[in-house]
Amino acid sequence: MAQGLFGTAINCMDGRVQLPVNEYLKRNYQLDFIDTITEPGPVKILADKQAGIDSIHQRVKISVEAHGSKLIAVVAHYDCAGNPVPEETQLKQLNSALETIREWNYNVQCIGLWVDENWQVVPVM
Repeated sequence: MAQGLFGTAINCMDGRVQLPVNEYLKRNYQLDFIDTITEPGPVKILADKQAGIDSIHQRVKISVEAHGSKLIAVVAHYDCAGNPVPEETQLKQLNSALETIREWNYNVQCIGLWVDENWQVVPVM
């Protein structure tokens, strides 16, 4: 088991959102490290159980089992090129994505985050 407190962020590959999310998680959940799993538009992949979901699941498993991650954050954001749909649609997908993550039955807290047009992180679920 790795040393330090770990969390997991399933985030977009868009570099604009990774730093604000990691800083938010460290500050608000007292984490030392964030395992970051990136995909273009991950909430759509998880919500619709599209190709790529098995890869995300495998990486979450490593984070939880090898690093002892106690938190999984799923992130959606403004101006997403990988999932160019309105915020309302992304938030619905985020809710479904969280349901998918919870079906994996890890004994961890699962949260949803929205990164707005000012690159501020807002908890949504």
